[in-house]
Amino acid sequence: MTRHPAVVAGAWLAGLLIAVLVGVMISVAADRSRPGPFRGQFALVDDRGEAVDQSIFHGSPSLVYFGYTRCPEVCPTTLYEVADWLKAIGPRGKGLKAYFFSVDPERDTPDVMHGCVTAFTDRIRGITGAPEEMRKVVDGWMIHASRLPGADGDYHMRHTMSLLLVGADGRLKAMIPYGMDRDAAIARIEETLLARTSDPA
Repeated sequence: MTRHPAVVAGAWLAGLLIAVLVGVMISVAADRSRPGPFRGQFALVDDRGEAVDQSIFHGSPSLVYFGYTRCPEVCPTTLYEVADWLKAIGPRGKGLKAYFFSVDPERDTPDVMHGCVTAFTDRIRGITGAPEEMRKVVDGWMIHASRLPGADGDYHMRHTMSLLLVGADGRLKAMIPYGMDRDAAIARIEETLLARTSDPA
C-alpha cells in the first residue's frame, strides 16, 4: 500500500525532531573536562542570606550542582540523591560540602532556595544572587544553562545535569552523571574526594 506523501513527510519530520532532541539532551548531560582550578571572582548569597564568593571552592572538597527550584524532575532527584549520599558516607564525609547553584537566580531568591534545599537535608547550601554574578560561576565551570520558552509566557531552564566533584584545591576532580548507580556514585565520591594517603612508615 502506498503511503500519502504528507504522512511520509510528517513521519520524517517527527524522526528528525526526535533526533535533534536526543542530541541536545546528550550534549547537555555530557561530561566535559574543565581546565585547572576555578579562578573566577563573584559575589553571591546563600539560602540564609550570607555572602558567598569564590573562596567556597577552596579549603574543603565539595559536591557542586547547578539547577533551579522549579525543575520538574532532574534537580529534585539529584538533591535527594546528594542527601542520601552524604548520609551513606557518614562521619567520614564530615568536611565534605554540598552546593546547589541556581541557574534561575531571578526566580530563585534566598528564601525560595532555603525552602528547597532544607526539604532534603541541612547539608546542602543553596546559592543565588544577581544573574550577572551567577553567570561568572556558570561560565567559570563551563556549565550549560539556557532558557526554554514555556506556556503562558513562562520559561524553563535547560542545564548541565552532571554534578561536579571539586577538590579542596578548587580543581574539578570528576563528575557524576545524572542517573548514575547509587553505589557507584558513592564510591566515586569516596575515591575522588575522601581518599586518604597512607601515613608514612
